[in-house]
Amino acid sequence: MRLTTTLAAAAVFAVSGVTANAGGLQTPVMITPIVDVMAPAPTGSLSNGYIVLGLLAALVAAAGSF
Repeated sequence: MRLTTTLAAAAVFAVSGVTANAGGLQTPVMITPIVDVMAPAPTGSLSNGYIVLGLLAALVAAAGSF
């Protein structure tokens, strides 16, 4: 009876040791968080430079008519 208990305990320790090392002894891989990059806001079809140039031309035209 004592031999059977000893063999059973040895089998339990052997199986638990194999199970504990089943994944390997490598360092765990840390998953980096996903960074959400915001897309730039949609703009109109006209450039800001054209708007400023148009306002400047309107001011020159208005100043020349007085």
